[in-house]
Amino acid sequence: MDALVIGGTRFIGRHTVAELLAHDYAVTVFNRGNHGNPFENDVEHIEGDRTDREDLARAAERNPDVIIDCVAYHPEEVRTAIELFDGSRYVVISSGAAYGAEEIPKRESETALHECTAEQATDDSWETYGPRKAEIDRVVSDAAADGAAATSVRPPVVYGPHDYTERFDYWLDRVRNHDRVVVPGDGDCLRHLVFVEDVARALRVVAEEGSSGAAYNVGDRRLPILSEWVELVADALDTEVEIVTANERELAVADLEPDDFPLYRSYPHVLDTNRLSALGWEATPIEDALAHTVEDHRASERTGRENGPDRGAEERVLAVLDTL
Repeated sequence: MDALVIGGTRFIGRHTVAELLAHDYAVTVFNRGNHGNPFENDVEHIEGDRTDREDLARAAERNPDVIIDCVAYHPEEVRTAIELFDGSRYVVISSGAAYGAEEIPKRESETALHECTAEQATDDSWETYGPRKAEIDRVVSDAAADGAAATSVRPPVVYGPHDYTERFDYWLDRVRNHDRVVVPGDGDCLRHLVFVEDVARALRVVAEEGSSGAAYNVGDRRLPILSEWVELVADALDTEVEIVTANERELAVADLEPDDFPLYRSYPHVLDTNRLSALGWEATPIEDALAHTVEDHRASERTGRENGPDRGAEERVLAVLDTL
């Protein structure tokens, strides 16, 4: 089987290429070449801009069996890709942010998606990310109704090796370097996460077994709350940490809010993954996922510190809490 990965060298795409190679796919990567190729001679490379129709048409001349689209952020990009790769099985990465209704859990065929205006569809801000991904899913569904073999995969926040967002690295860095860590609220924030290798495997499984037009949630099998994640990280780092919870009033002494901490969410975000599991997909045990994540974090220069409060602000909160 031939597969073409749009993206393919940074985070989810990088792991997707590795997953496909491990399952005997001949892989070609299509991207702008702005990042080094970690696969050397194991994959072919087509340089181009996925937003340029002529570049994408050149990649489509390969007639791959499978397309994995890791860098689609606007609905029109997906319409163009599905049109040009007619005859291939197309899988695009959507997002759990596509859901517009706050339900527990969010189910693919039941939970309402965000609406997306014409202005939002071409915007690049974080505020329109969810609506744009929702519209991408509608493009996939409409294309499948016209006969295209198109599907989508919806992950929540993704963590693991090579995570350039560094959201999870913030907590790894805190636990690695400090014996006391502030966790916002009561530490009971519930936000579904997913290990990057599980996303890569989901993309392959959906390409092979998924139903055209369908969307598939992907997420860790277990759902630790934020304070439990910190404890799991401490175990993975073979260290101990004191978790100090702080409410809004206590955080305010350092001009902080709960939303200043990465992975915090005021309302639970949980995805139902039964549809994907029915295809034979399984999640990696969290302890194993964290072992790989910690190993990569130690070898990297990532700290994630820009994603959350600086240590000085955290220490001001700790000092006030110590007086109570």
